[in-house]
Amino acid sequence: MAATQKIIVLRFSAMGDVAMVASVLQEFSEQNPSVELIMVSRPAFKPFFDQIPNLIFHPIHPKTTHKGIDGLYKLYKELRSYQPDAIADLHDNLRSRAISTFFRLTGIKIRRIDKGRAEKKALTRTNNKVFKPLKQTVERYADVFRELGFNLKLSHKINKSPQAIPAKAKDLFTDKTTKKIGISPFAQHIYKVYDLTKMEMVIASLSNLGYELFIFGGGKTEQDIAEDWAQKHANTYNLIGNFNLTEELAMISNLDVMLSMDSSGMHMASLVGVSVVSIWGPTHPYAGFLGYGQSESDCIQIDHPSRPNSIYGNKPCLCGVESCIDLIKPETIVNKIKEKLNG
Repeated sequence: MAATQKIIVLRFSAMGDVAMVASVLQEFSEQNPSVELIMVSRPAFKPFFDQIPNLIFHPIHPKTTHKGIDGLYKLYKELRSYQPDAIADLHDNLRSRAISTFFRLTGIKIRRIDKGRAEKKALTRTNNKVFKPLKQTVERYADVFRELGFNLKLSHKINKSPQAIPAKAKDLFTDKTTKKIGISPFAQHIYKVYDLTKMEMVIASLSNLGYELFIFGGGKTEQDIAEDWAQKHANTYNLIGNFNLTEELAMISNLDVMLSMDSSGMHMASLVGVSVVSIWGPTHPYAGFLGYGQSESDCIQIDHPSRPNSIYGNKPCLCGVESCIDLIKPETIVNKIKEKLNG
């Protein structure tokens, strides 16, 4: 490949998917140091890319500046000023297709993610389910760069690199001897959330064992729940609503393990090299969304012929009266975390 090529990378949402792109671009940048990347995503996700060399972050504002076809044309004109050599569309939605089309009309090379929709449908259908692991999403992202002619071999390993603790969190991280567990108990879709009463039992058990617990991820409702848990259980701290994304990533990088749903908490931990114990319901690691470099043996899930029945977790479980995620016992989760922490 010629030196100093410029690639525009498109992936606008969702949070976990964008974090996975960052994991891939970290390795791409190491293996292709002469290539300049222009990452286009929502401004909130910029911190995911701050540690990647040769990368410029360009925000998309889909509800204001870049709304509608006129707004997307405006974004295209902004991006055109970089004089890119190629476009890597890692989203394949209406907006990314529109941007790609504008560039294609000027002769710029476009490559687009193959989302594997047909095989995902086969994995989640009720009848004649084809139950087998699909290509991981990070490899689907990597394929786009390979099709553009670049060498990219993903290591599928996490690299722990603790960052400096934010000043306002220093008091929470003074004890260097106690194991620190992150807990990311919420998700965008309710069907991916473990029963909160049972989650509190997990928190109580881990607190009684003397670990320090840090609760991440969510809005005002989740903040109130986490605050309640923090009040009731020793060594338990609510971080929701108190820190920005950059600060959260720095704190996660100092944890010993993260407990997460199949949600963005898992992908954020991967990005900063922390092992994750993850809890799965109607979704399944086979769909390709396991955190980058994480192990399937650290996924806690119930075997059931109806699983998985959803790729994104936006559909209720079909496992019967009680949801498959709620059939998981709190002690199973606690034991898995103890096993991880004790090697």
